[in-house]
Amino acid sequence: MRHTTRHEQVLLHFVERFALVLAESGLPRMPARVFAYVLADDAERYTAAELASGLRVSPAAISGAVRYLVQLGYLAKERVPGQRTDTYHIYDNDVWGTITMQQDSVLEGYESITAEGAQLLGDTPGGRRLRETAEFFAFLRAEQPKIIERWHEHRRMLRSKESSPAR
Repeated sequence: MRHTTRHEQVLLHFVERFALVLAESGLPRMPARVFAYVLADDAERYTAAELASGLRVSPAAISGAVRYLVQLGYLAKERVPGQRTDTYHIYDNDVWGTITMQQDSVLEGYESITAEGAQLLGDTPGGRRLRETAEFFAFLRAEQPKIIERWHEHRRMLRSKESSPAR
């Protein structure tokens, strides 16, 4: 039986709690666990075997989870030249900005279908609600890039504070 350090216990407990929050927002449970682990653990890259060992699950459970996360663009899959094993890492250093911007096509779909419904239903209570819904999604799509740019500015400021010597 493998001995678990205090740090590993704290990490795994946090990963499970974070994965529950991710799962409640729609991410399947095992991909949520893998993503939370990769985000919170210290390593930069993981093999499927390392993920399975770190999460204390079977390699088969990891296989589908990493495939799903790669398809979503949350993780990237690479193979180091000369190695036979794929490695996985967070897709982008600005993972949440990237994830947020990936939602644009979803918002566009919501906007399009609700605008179509508003046009079909005309000036009825339902049609007016759908028109407002379409406008809401159009507003979100227009504002999202501005918010991400503000985030990038904020992130640069945070990083410059972290790298500045303490006085």
